[in-house]
Amino acid sequence: MKKIILAYSGGLDTSYCLNKLSKEGNEVHAININTGGFTISETEKIKEKAIKMGAFQFKSINAVQSYYNKIIKFLVFGNVLRNNTYPLSVSAERTIQALEIAKYAKKHNATHLAHGSTGAGNDQVRFDMVFQVIAPEIKIITPIRDGNLSRQDEIKYLKNNGVKFNWEKAKYSINKGLWGTSIGGYETLSSERKLPEEAYPNSLKNTFKKEIKLSFNKGEISGIDDQQYDPVECIEKISKICDRYCIGRDIHVGDTIIGIKGRVGFQAGGPMLILKAHHLLEKHTLTKWQQFQKEQLSNFYGMLLHEGQYLEPVIRDIESFLDSSQKNVNGEVFATLSPYRFELNGIRSNNDLMNSGFGSYGEVNKKWTAEDAKGFIKITSNQNKIYKHVNK
Repeated sequence: MKKIILAYSGGLDTSYCLNKLSKEGNEVHAININTGGFTISETEKIKEKAIKMGAFQFKSINAVQSYYNKIIKFLVFGNVLRNNTYPLSVSAERTIQALEIAKYAKKHNATHLAHGSTGAGNDQVRFDMVFQVIAPEIKIITPIRDGNLSRQDEIKYLKNNGVKFNWEKAKYSINKGLWGTSIGGYETLSSERKLPEEAYPNSLKNTFKKEIKLSFNKGEISGIDDQQYDPVECIEKISKICDRYCIGRDIHVGDTIIGIKGRVGFQAGGPMLILKAHHLLEKHTLTKWQQFQKEQLSNFYGMLLHEGQYLEPVIRDIESFLDSSQKNVNGEVFATLSPYRFELNGIRSNNDLMNSGFGSYGEVNKKWTAEDAKGFIKITSNQNKIYKHVNK
């Protein structure tokens, strides 16, 4: 008998793994890592289903705060969007889930670790890499990858074994967490189809415009409309507001870790509004070269996280830089919400570099003369003058 720690979400893939591995006579511990996607009542339902399918034990670990502290905070600091589109919802989630599962497995002397990833996606890399680094002595089992199974194969197996499931919902692979919801299904397997309305987690509730004010303290979201909350509460509340407007829907097309193109739908209104508001505030409060260097490192940070390289030491170095860059990113951002979109209207900050006494762009200069400007421009053009002179 193997003592298996299974990363368990209660979805189709992990339900198949649990039922299959338990029927083979193993002691399967179904461990659910909550990264913001489950309510208490939903967790109870997942537990009930897990026990019915043969779990030796079910446990839900709340990792929401860890998720924010270790990853989301730095995604905001870096304004990270994969391919300028996707807020890395699943990439970030899987990293935290893998870390928590590996830690639990070591603590409870597991003989095996298991996850429900296929052999054609990114998650297999993210889970396996963390497991191999954190718990190299524990063997990894991946029933779906090893069996090269399709979703239809899994559904057929569970039906044949008497497992009741919402088979209509199983058409879509939905991952919900603090930093957004991703949706995969039939439509995302090709390049031309769009996801239908019913695939998304929310429908349009509000059609009127709404003004909203977001507050930031040292780069972290800290308040909504003059009410102060901790960052996790802010993200949850802003996401709920944006969901009523169906804000943050899009399709991401990207290069997977394994070298093929991948396509996924998502709805992440809260994360998108926070990222864009934070970026606008940075444009006002950071210098030109701070912004330039941040963009290079933030893009690199997002790429490494996407590729499953969270444990690479350079990630910690980049996080130190990002943290240092945020000391003056303080203030408020004003936005207007409308169905399916938002507008950023402006900011107010004591660190606003526009609020200096040096001048108004395109209007008045206060701290230099016309002769100063002419001399500056003349010297700045020297390099190109020399190049033209030498190369005719």
